[in-house]
Amino acid sequence: MTDRRAFLKLAAGAGTASLVAACGWDGGDAIRPKLLAVSRVNDWVGEKILYSPTRLARSYDPARRSSSFPRYFVSPTMPMLPNPGAWRFNVDGLLQQSLVLTLDDLMRMPRVSYTVQHHCVEGWTAIATWHGVPVSAIVERCRPLRAAKYLNFVSFDSHYSNGWDMASALHPQTILAYAMNDNPLAPGHGAPLRLYSPTKLGYKMTKYLLSMTFTDRRPGGYWEDQGYPWFAGI
Repeated sequence: MTDRRAFLKLAAGAGTASLVAACGWDGGDAIRPKLLAVSRVNDWVGEKILYSPTRLARSYDPARRSSSFPRYFVSPTMPMLPNPGAWRFNVDGLLQQSLVLTLDDLMRMPRVSYTVQHHCVEGWTAIATWHGVPVSAIVERCRPLRAAKYLNFVSFDSHYSNGWDMASALHPQTILAYAMNDNPLAPGHGAPLRLYSPTKLGYKMTKYLLSMTFTDRRPGGYWEDQGYPWFAGI
């Protein structure tokens, strides 16, 4: 796996921390608090100053799709469901109505398609078309309680997870994607369902989804708990 700690190169003012991270050494407990402090500053600027709930990422003509799109997962082997037909997507937490959805249920809901550029924290980009249901459509059905400020997305990729703020989840380009480039989502890209948003760095887009939980406390995440920026907006 490529050393994803290279994300620190993107953080203004990270200085020496960027160099040790790029060399694959995070300094252990001596430097980790400094990395977390840089991450918290980046998060605050991104969420409170730069983020706009109405700004849309640029869209592209499908003819400009990239010829390749790297795959990524944290499990030793590609996550695969032993019985795909039994898969269900659970929506729970601080809600008026919990939901248990099949893939067919999701495909019958309002559909969004867009061709956008994907940004990986490792520095590469790729253009692809994504198809899915807006998270906002799920929110309309489950009706979160007022106390619900965050969402926690959990996968079957070794329990990989991401926490999102409600405003980012409700952005019109934040979707639960079940297809890519006009075809059903492939196992290498998170089948049967993945989170997608062109306004976030790639590691925020949980693949191999199992559940979406509404909470009043900010969840962590697989990489976020290791010092990566929590907001990760672009």
